Order: sequence, then C-alpha cells, then structure tokens
Amino acid sequence: MEEQYLELMAKVWETGEHRTDRTGVGTRSLFGEQISFDLTERFPLLTTKRVFFRGVIEELLWFIAGRTDVAYLTERDVHIWDQWATAEQCGRFGREAGDLGPVYGHQWRNFGGTEVLDDRLTVQTWYPDGVDQVQQLVDELQNNPASRRLIVTGWNPAEADKVTLPPCHTLWQCYVHEDGRLDLQLYQRSADLFLGVPFNIASYALLVHLLAKHCDLLPGRLVMSYGDVHLYQNHADQVVEQLGRTPNPMSDRPLLRVAEGVDIFTATARDVQLIGYTPQAPIPAPVAV
Repeated sequence: MEEQYLELMAKVWETGEHRTDRTGVGTRSLFGEQISFDLTERFPLLTTKRVFFRGVIEELLWFIAGRTDVAYLTERDVHIWDQWATAEQCGRFGREAGDLGPVYGHQWRNFGGTEVLDDRLTVQTWYPDGVDQVQQLVDELQNNPASRRLIVTGWNPAEADKVTLPPCHTLWQCYVHEDGRLDLQLYQRSADLFLGVPFNIASYALLVHLLAKHCDLLPGRLVMSYGDVHLYQNHADQVVEQLGRTPNPMSDRPLLRVAEGVDIFTATARDVQLIGYTPQAPIPAPVAV
C-alpha cells in the first residue's frame, strides 16, 4: 500500500524529467504511472508523515455538497484552498474573494449549469440546471451496478479557464463486482506527489467507503492513474526525509469506520471514524500556487 507510493516517489525523484511548469518552481516529472490500494482492511493514509485527515473529510464533503465557496471550509477551520481564494486570485475572474468559481463541487453536482451574472454584473454564478453527476452515479450503482458508465468527470473544457486551478483529479469511474465489492479508478491529469497525492489517495479512498455504505456495497480497490506525476524542485529536502522513513507495519496502519445508514449527501465529519492512526511527524513543505 504505502510502499507503492514511496516507490513511485523514489522513481520520480531519481528518473523524472526536469520540466518547467506553470508555477515557475520547476519539477521532476513522469507520465502514465499507476498505483493501487486494497481497501478491504486497512485505510491507505500515509504513516511516513502525518496527513491532515480532518481536512480530507471536510474537503470531500464540500465537493459532494456542490459548494464552491471557501467559506464552507474556513467555517470548519480548514484552509487548504485559501491560496486560491484571495481577492487577487478571485478578482482575475470578476469574483469576490472566497468565490472559487466552477471548481469540483460545481462540476460534480451541476456540470454544464448555465452561467449568469448577478445584479452587480461582476460575480459569476450558475443556475442549477446542469447535470448532477453524483446523484446519477448513486442511482446507477443502486439500480444498474453492472453499467460501464459509472463515471463522474470534473474536467469541463468550457470552464477550465474560469478558475485559477482547473481540476487536477479529473475523472473517476466505479466498478461493482458480483460479490458487492466497489472499486474506483481515478484519472489525475496533474499530481503533486509530495503534497497533493497523499491527500488525494485518502480522499478517494474515503469516497469509496461513503459510496459503498450509501449503496449497501463493500469497499474494494482504489486505482490511481496519473498523467503528469511530479515532485517540485523546492521539495528536495522533504522528499529525501520521507524516503528515509520506514512505513508502519500493516498491523499498525489505520482502520476506517463509516456510520451505519449514512447518506452520502447529508454526511458530516461525525459519521467518519479513523481508528489507530499513529503516523510519524509531519513534513511541512511550501505549496506552489
């Protein structure tokens, strides 16, 4: 589980192509890599450094709620989107500070919704007339689980230039086995391997658990497929430090419990319980904005 992540990190750091990037920081990058996690027992939260799991929970519930305002997160003392919610960043698109525009929540719950302007003719909003992809997915999981169309996409070419950070994790597909196990594969166009990917792994593993509980299925396997997977050049010390650590033994890795009868659309952080998470110390690193 975690070993796959560390092996990929070492591979990118040792053999990755040196590339310039949007942020100007520079990366070491590979293309077309994949890792996977068995969710039937332990939860794939890294132990070689602490991951902010409360933030994982609140961000995922924010996506599922269809919200695109950072206030939802800041009210819960989660600040992982603050760098993209400043007056300067939002003002580039005619929006007020905190209004992130058509990011994940909009695409998941109102894909293609009609864009409008409010009375001030400055702040962009969207009518709720788009496609609720998550509701469609849940309906299909419950009524047509063998479907090959169990897909949610966050990538909308018509709106990718309307936000500072277009969706990095762009498309996910579910697969239900005959024995009721639920698998999920994510395609991620851009993957910040040190800072972002540990969060993404935990988020989509949690999503599998929530979907499975809601639809009376069992968590199965999580597959993470990457386009450009990279390490930023200014994370060199952090990468070396993490690669020098040994993951906790499997028996000392966390378990996840989701409340019985949970509804994915009304779930709260109180419905999720992480058991036995004893990671090593955090490894802080700067975010490339």
